Amino acid sequence: MEAQLRFTGVGGQGVLLAGEILAESRIVAGGYGIQASTYTSQVRGGPTKVDILLDSKEILYPYANEGEIDFMLSTAQVSYNQFKSGLKSNALVVVEPNLVYPTAEDFQKYQIYKIPIITIAKEEVGNVVTQSVVALAVTVTFTKCVDRDLVFNTMISKVPAKVVELNKKAFDLGEKYALEALKVGSAKS
Repeated sequence: MEAQLRFTGVGGQGVLLAGEILAESRIVAGGYGIQASTYTSQVRGGPTKVDILLDSKEILYPYANEGEIDFMLSTAQVSYNQFKSGLKSNALVVVEPNLVYPTAEDFQKYQIYKIPIITIAKEEVGNVVTQSVVALAVTVTFTKCVDRDLVFNTMISKVPAKVVELNKKAFDLGEKYALEALKVGSAKS
């Protein structure tokens, strides 16, 4: 498997849309992409996990292999705690620092970066709903799992026309913050 990624949050944060866009982008590029989501019966507020599998070969099993996930982005403590066990040692992890607090052990086990995804969406983009696109751009910048322009164009085709410009701004800001985080290096506990 070329890439096994995981987005975690709570229902209503848009992690499902971000996973769908990433998987579709890989398919458009001529490969295979699957998103498999797990969430509680609550429509909003319950723990949510989206695993995204990307490969050049057909994917026969639609779920990430626990203990082999390369990258996780988390915007909710409850989901972070519940789903981090699937990460491989030294995996890249991006957390929303206002809502997710990794343990000292986590900082030793994973490469953890702090990016205020929700704050960026709410305060800089001006619409908290764009947090899924901010997260998408952060993921693509960190992992380079799918061509950036392909993901950007797929995202534009998926969002409602009336919010395309907001989502373009969200993507650009997510990319900007991710590049800054990569320059600084992983956060220290």
